[in-house]
Parts: sequence; structure tokens; C-alpha cells
Amino acid sequence: MSESRFSVGIDLGTTHSVVSYVPLNETDGEQASLRVLDIPQLTSPGVIGEKKQLPSFMYQAHEAELVPGDLVLPWDGQPEAIVGELARQLGSKTPIRLIASAKSWLSHAGVDRRSALLPVQSPEEVRRVSPLHASTAYLRHLRDAWNQQFPEAPLAEQDLVITVPASFDPAARELTVEAAQAIGLRQAALLEEPQSALYSWIQSSAGGWREQVKPGEVILVVDVGGGTTDLSLIAVTEEGGNLTLNRVAIGDHILLGGDNMDLALAYGLRAKLQAEGKRLEPWQVQALTHACRDAKEALLTDGDLQEVPIVVPSRGSSLIGGVLRTSLTRDEVNTALVEGFFPWVELTERPVTQARTGLTTLGLPYAQDARITAHLAAFLTRQVGATGDLAGFGPHTGQQFLHPSAVLLNGGVFKSGLLANRLLEVLNHWLAADQAAPARLLRGADLDLAVSRGAAYFGYVRKGRGVRIRGGTAAAYYVGVESSMPAVPGFAPPLEALCIAPFGIEEGTQADLPPYEFGVVVGEPVHFRFFSSTVRRDDVVGTRLDWWPADEVEELAEIEVVLSSEQHRPGDIVPVHLLAYVTEVGTLQLEAVAKEGGQRWKVEFDVRSDNERTGVAA
Repeated sequence: MSESRFSVGIDLGTTHSVVSYVPLNETDGEQASLRVLDIPQLTSPGVIGEKKQLPSFMYQAHEAELVPGDLVLPWDGQPEAIVGELARQLGSKTPIRLIASAKSWLSHAGVDRRSALLPVQSPEEVRRVSPLHASTAYLRHLRDAWNQQFPEAPLAEQDLVITVPASFDPAARELTVEAAQAIGLRQAALLEEPQSALYSWIQSSAGGWREQVKPGEVILVVDVGGGTTDLSLIAVTEEGGNLTLNRVAIGDHILLGGDNMDLALAYGLRAKLQAEGKRLEPWQVQALTHACRDAKEALLTDGDLQEVPIVVPSRGSSLIGGVLRTSLTRDEVNTALVEGFFPWVELTERPVTQARTGLTTLGLPYAQDARITAHLAAFLTRQVGATGDLAGFGPHTGQQFLHPSAVLLNGGVFKSGLLANRLLEVLNHWLAADQAAPARLLRGADLDLAVSRGAAYFGYVRKGRGVRIRGGTAAAYYVGVESSMPAVPGFAPPLEALCIAPFGIEEGTQADLPPYEFGVVVGEPVHFRFFSSTVRRDDVVGTRLDWWPADEVEELAEIEVVLSSEQHRPGDIVPVHLLAYVTEVGTLQLEAVAKEGGQRWKVEFDVRSDNERTGVAA
């Protein structure tokens, strides 16, 4: 393999994907020149256009809908999938054939992410694919677009960084790497999206970021993407006279973003149409939602645009009478998004949860409370002690929440100045009530391209050519240990949580072997319950929790292992330790290590269906 020429960053987004790059022979450090790849894609049947963004949509066309010549790409006369702008356009008219939000589905621990389940609720005639398959299809298009432009420097041979939400669990991170490896991108590293946005801000400041922040400050990164809201805290410290950045906290995995906003706008327009006596079928509401996404982006991007016409298809026989027409105005967008997602709330507000019904359709586990400001209040309050062990930060005695001094926004929704201003106004209201100085907005980030640009710059920084944000794992990880006790009718045995990976393990490092042994049966899958905490920073390997507050520890996907060994007979019980380490690419790996002999087995996150589970011996 030849030496890498570029650091390449891929923002594999919920609604858009972007590729940025920087030559590795650049010597300008924080002023290195970043570029964004123009991505060839079908913009209409048979027409190729180039855009900075590849819409993260996949369309399953009817066999009679298009002719082969409609789908020819510059590098492929018969592409495996219709993705990008054409998929988005066709899907807005026939939403039952459109695969959207694959990234959110990839993080959904409640489904088999390798099974063919998308598009959800489509008729049997529509071929379904897995969230992993769709993610792989987007990466394949990006790889081929890169290779066409740089045939002498194929993507598989470059330093590649793919961004993921900070709140992605280990299984979702592993699946993202698997999607890249499926198309030959075996060098891909992972980077949290809020960190990537901050890297982009640092690079775009051409070294001026040091004049905008100082030691002892905390930067709040609010990243509202197409499918998730990501919250992170970055502390600014000083070491040897130089400023350093430390990611000290991340928020929960909140499925709340542009998808929710599009649906809110669609429901508003549906109510307007119903008031005119026009009733919409469920499939028309889907089409209306996709139309609202396009209209919202146009209104947020074009400051002079005040209204966008909306056309909803119908099954009527008349070509003219077979559609429903309405419009989405700038005022409607601002009102729905500001009051629905960024309302005024007090610091004591918490996201509302409601009891769910016993039966529900298959769908994403969206946040039940759309108020991003309420989620922010809960996050800052929980993380009040996040900087307690850093030099230069005083005690937080009497503080109700951790006080950010600066705010960096990311995500296309913040193109609306009203949303950015409202978020800052609410935060500063809390700070004033807690007798703290107001926070300020950090300017200069590209809200659409920052994540990709920051990922490319991060790859460049890894070569020792710029400031690096210290982070490590943003959570401590635990395995459940069931207590041995006599059976009591109606009561499950008590469960303890054993820490196997402490908060903040850096990439490429390994935790110590925990002192607790497990007896694992050889020759069959054995499952473990798995937990994480983003607030328990002091637990070390071997810490055992017999009780914890409900909001401190979260249960994740199961982990499993199959021990197959010529040294043991099927059915033997082998004493093992569970060992955790963080790979260089940023994924959490677990191994079962035999007490005698040191044999190791890979422990897998359980993301497959029951009939697909297999074990892997290391």
C-alpha cells in the first residue's frame, strides 16, 4: 500500500453526507487549506450534477419506473442503489419507496440493524434493506466519487476519519466501521461530531481561536443534526504555556433533530389543509413531510425567501385536480421551530416522558419531549462536576449547573438566527439566575460542512500538526453481575454493575483486568448485560455498584461470547476475566481472557437476530 497523500473526513449524516480533505504535505498547521469534494450524483433521471452534499437517501424504484440509461453514473453504468439527490426527489413523490434516517436506525438497539427492515411500513413489493446496507451504499458512492477525482490516490489508501454522534453506543460505532470495511475502507477512524465541529472552528480561525477563549472556560457545543441532538462540553486548560482542549462530557443519545422539525411542520400544514376541508391519507403525510424538509432548508438558507409552495400528490384521476396545494412561510417555520423546539424553560425543567401504549408500529425511538432547551437544562445540571478534576477550575459549590462561557452551534437549523438567539437567551437567563457571566456565541463555523471539514483536519492533527482535543471514552462501561442467592418467587436476583472500562480511556489503551471472574460455558453463546454512565468519572476497573440512581447508569445492547477451544470440552465452564480496550480507530473492544493459559476470545456486541448469532475466537 502506498503512503497516504490526504487526510479525508466523511460526515456520514442523517440527511446529508459530505467529504472534505487536506493534503498531508501541508505545513501550515492550523492554517492548512481544507477542501470539500464535489460529489457527482444523479440530480434527475439521466442527468449528472455535482454538489458539496450527498443527500443520505436511498430509493427502491419500481422496475417500470426508470430505464437503465436513467441511472448511469460516471463510474458505473448499473449502480447497485439509487442514492443522493435523485433518491430524495423520487422519494418525495413516493415516500413508501424511500429509505431515510438510516443513521438513526443504525443506532437503534431495539432492532436487528443487519436485518432488511427499511423502508419501514412499505408494501411487500418494495425490496427492503438493512440500516447497515444503506449506510454502506452511501459510503460506496462517496468512495467512488473520490476515486474518480483522485484515481492515483484511492480512498482506501488515505487517512480516513468518519464522524459519529458523540452519544453513539459501542455497537453503533462498531457497525459504522463495519460499513466502511465492507467496501474496502479498512483504515477508517471515528470522531465525535461535536468535537469535529470544534476542530473545524479552530482551523477556520487561522490560529485566532486562542484569542477567543482562555484557560478556565467551558465551551458548550450544541449540534442539532438531521436525526440527533448532540451536546458536549469542552474545557479549556493551560499546559506548559499552551492552551489545551479537553472534552469532559457528552449528553445522552437524543433522537431529536431535523426529522422531528420536518414532521412538526408537516403536521402544521396538515391542520391548515384540514381546515380547508382537505383530508390527507397517511402516505400523503409522508410526502408532505419530505416536501417540508426541502422547504425548510430553502427558507433557512435564503434570507430573502418568505414562502415556498408545497404540492402534495393525490390518487385523483385528474392531472390538475389530483394534487393538493399549500405553502410554507418563513413565519410558520420560525414559530414552529422556536416555540416547539427552543421554548423558554426554567433550569429546573426536565424532558417529559410518557407511558407508552402496549402496541405500537415499528419506528425509531424518538425523544418524547421535543424541547431541546429542556434537554439542555437536564444535561448541564447533571454535568455540574464535569470539570472538577481539571487544573484551573475552582469548586462548583453552590452552582446549580455547569456554567458554559462560550457556545458553538452546529447543524443547518441554526442558519435561522432566531433559533441561535433563542438558545443563547435561554442559557444566559439560567446563568444570570445562578449569578454567572453570560455566554457568548463562537462565530465562523460552516453549519453544513463543519463536521466533515473538522474530521479532515483531525486526521491532519493526528500527524502532530495542530492542537488536539483530549477526550477518550465519554462514558464508563459496566457488565451486569447477577448475585447468587436462593430463588424468591416474584423477585429477580439482585444485579450488580462491575466496571470494566473507566471514564476517559484514550484510543489505543487497555484497561486493567478486573478482579472479578466469570464462569463461561464453552461451545455455546453466553450473554452479558452491559451498562454505561456518562457522569460516573471516579469508578475504576473493578468498582462494583449494587445500587445506582436511575439517571446515572444506562443499559445498552447485550454483549455475547462463544468460547470454542480444543483445550476444553463442550459444556465445560471456563473461568475468565472481561477485558476492555479502546482501539486506535475509536471503537470499544472487549475480550474474555481465560484465567489459566491466557487464551482470549472476542466479545461481540449483540446487534444481530437470534438466528444469526455466531461467536468469534480471537
